[in-house]
Amino acid sequence: MTLQLPSPAQPFNIGTRGSPLALAQAHETRARLMAAFDLPEDAFAICIIKVTGDMIQDRALKEIGGKGLFTREIEEALLDGSIDIAVHSMKDMPVLQPGGLLLDTYLPREDVRDAYVSHKSTGIADLAHGATVGTSSLRRRAQLLARRPDLNVVEFRGNVQTRLKKLGDNVAEATFLAMAGLNRLNMDDVPKHAIQPEDMLPAVAQGAIGIERRGDDSRAAEMLAAIHDGPTGQRLAAERAFLAALDGSCETPIGGLSELDGGTLRLRGEILKPDGSVVFNDDASAPIEDGAALGREMAAKLLDRAGPGFLHG
Repeated sequence: MTLQLPSPAQPFNIGTRGSPLALAQAHETRARLMAAFDLPEDAFAICIIKVTGDMIQDRALKEIGGKGLFTREIEEALLDGSIDIAVHSMKDMPVLQPGGLLLDTYLPREDVRDAYVSHKSTGIADLAHGATVGTSSLRRRAQLLARRPDLNVVEFRGNVQTRLKKLGDNVAEATFLAMAGLNRLNMDDVPKHAIQPEDMLPAVAQGAIGIERRGDDSRAAEMLAAIHDGPTGQRLAAERAFLAALDGSCETPIGGLSELDGGTLRLRGEILKPDGSVVFNDDASAPIEDGAALGREMAAKLLDRAGPGFLHG
C-alpha cells in the first residue's frame, strides 16, 4: 500500500506544549520529516496544546500529580484524532502510555548533562555557606544536598526563560538547566557550566526527544520510522526499564544514564533520599540487546540495598 503523504491541503498535525523549548523540539521533528519525505513546511501544522503542568506554576509537581501533567492533554488530543503525533521531552514522560498509544520513535540525543547556571559563581563548590539555589527537580535537589547539605534549596518552577528571569531577579544565586535545552534554544549567552555525569548523574532520558503516535496509525508509523534514531532507542530502553522497575515519578529522586561502546551498553543508576542524606548507586554493563534487562536488574539491586520504603519514606 502506497504511503499517503501529507500536503498543505491535508497537513500532518504535530502536537506539542507551547514553551519555546517544546516548540523548538516540534520544529526539529517537522524539519526531519520534511527532509525525509521531501515535503514543504506547510504540509505540517504545529498544534500547541495547553497542559496542566504549564498552567500551574506556584506548586511543586509532586503536589499536583507528577509527570503526567505535561502529557495528559496532548495524549487526549492524540487519542481523539485532533493531532497525528505528539512530541515530548523524554525526561517528562511517564513510563507507561495510555491504551492505544505507542512511544517508539526517538530523535538523536542531545547533550545529556546538567548545566550549573549562575551570574555569581561557576560551580557548586563556589557557593557560600547557606547560599540559595533554585530548582524544581527533586533529583537535582537531592543530589545537591548530598554534596552541600548547608545550602538553601527553593522551588523554581517554569520554562527555561522563566527560571532565568528568576535567577536575574536574585530569587536564587544559582539554578540548574539541561544542556540539551539550552543548546536547542541556541542560548549561548547563558552563564552556564556543564556538569559531568560523574559529578551529577542526569535524569533518565535527559536530552532525548520522543514522538508518540496512535498504535493503529500505520501512516504515522511509516513516517516516523524514517526519522527514528536506533542508538537513542537502545539507550532509552535500558534507562526507562530502570525507571519503570523503580516506579519512578516526580516524587522520586532518580538518576540514570546509559552509553554505548561497540556492542556493549553501560548503565549507571542512582536513587537518593529527597534530602540527599542517603545515596545508592550502581554501574554495570551488558550486551546492547540486554539493555532493558540490565535496567530492571540494576533497579532490583538498588532497591534491595536500600530496603523497604526507601523511595517513599
